Amino acid sequence: MSKIIINGGKKLEGEVDISTAKNSILPIIAASILSEDKCIINKAPMLEDVFVLCDVLRSISAKIDIDVLNKSVFIDSSKLKNCEPNSELVKKMRASFLIMGPMISRYGKFKISLPGGCNIGTRPIDLHLKGLTALGAKINVGHGYVEAKASRLVGNKIYLDFPSVGATENIMMAAVKAEGETIIENCAEEPEIEDLGKFLNSMGANIIGAGTDTIHIIGVKELKGASHVPIYDRIEAGTFMVAAAITRSKIRINGANEQHIKPVIAKLSEMGVKIHCESNSITVDGDVDLKPVDIKTMPYPGFPTDMQAQMMGLLCTVKGTSNISETIFENRYMHVPELKRMGANIKIDGRTAIIEGVDKLTGSEVKATDLRAGAALILCGLVAEGQSTITDIYHIDRGYVEIEKKLKNLGAEIKRVN
Repeated sequence: MSKIIINGGKKLEGEVDISTAKNSILPIIAASILSEDKCIINKAPMLEDVFVLCDVLRSISAKIDIDVLNKSVFIDSSKLKNCEPNSELVKKMRASFLIMGPMISRYGKFKISLPGGCNIGTRPIDLHLKGLTALGAKINVGHGYVEAKASRLVGNKIYLDFPSVGATENIMMAAVKAEGETIIENCAEEPEIEDLGKFLNSMGANIIGAGTDTIHIIGVKELKGASHVPIYDRIEAGTFMVAAAITRSKIRINGANEQHIKPVIAKLSEMGVKIHCESNSITVDGDVDLKPVDIKTMPYPGFPTDMQAQMMGLLCTVKGTSNISETIFENRYMHVPELKRMGANIKIDGRTAIIEGVDKLTGSEVKATDLRAGAALILCGLVAEGQSTITDIYHIDRGYVEIEKKLKNLGAEIKRVN
């Protein structure tokens, strides 16, 4: 198994280019099978999750070519078969379930095993199924599988009990070819939803309001192929912003969109970090005395749960008491015991973490328990005294493109050992 080894205490400097977003490209790959024409995704992040979802589509006879050098994904769904995708692949990642909506739209029936992914808490698919049922699908769940059938999909008004990103995406993809109008209310408003809407519209869909809390969709008879460049990864950008703060360094982050990461900018600024935003870059200067803050994770445009672990790592190094309330996932503090191995002082009370800043963190052997937890451990390793070894880094590879190389280019003493 691969691991990452870090010798802490090095200042960072220079600039880093952010990759396009994992959480944007995955639904776009799923949406591509709505058309029998070829689709091309350019500047694709070469991530494990991208490779796995492409393999899921190959298991139902999509032809996919990945040009790693030029970062392009070519998808040909003309020979797609309405068969059950490989269950072992589906269980590797939750985003596999995003092909449910497009497959029902295209074939009127589909069967898939229940999805897997990071073990950060209960993420039920009931809202996905509620939306598909409202469009006319009959759903049967049992023995680890979900099966849906619909002689035709018909537009409807759907209210989501919670603004679920995955449910919003799945319902959008199912509704684009449904008969009549679909209105989805209390939608997720993430930038990745807006990006999916742009891709679907470029294929010929008629979607208004993607990225707001209400989406209107007028069904069309068919979709054509399209090419697309996903938006840049706001969580990767936020992670590198925290890297500058935790090492008390100054770096420039290229490709970051200020509008997409306002909550992270606001909290870091509240702590005292100096942040300068330009049209396509953000300069972060963390070489200041930092203050503790309180954070509450919320659906977008609130503070992202995907930045909670990284901010906790930072707050461990800030004198004083900080509090983090995790409202999205009930099991997203699995990184706390690992941070404690490095000398962090954290207490958990229900869904609240109380962090007392310490004078120093100490290098240790720790385990990435999920994707963002792994990122937090890397960040703490950058500033810890001595050497840190991070194992189970396959979690990290699911969402960060060559993170150790990007950090090394900024001056970190970090390497991957296979």
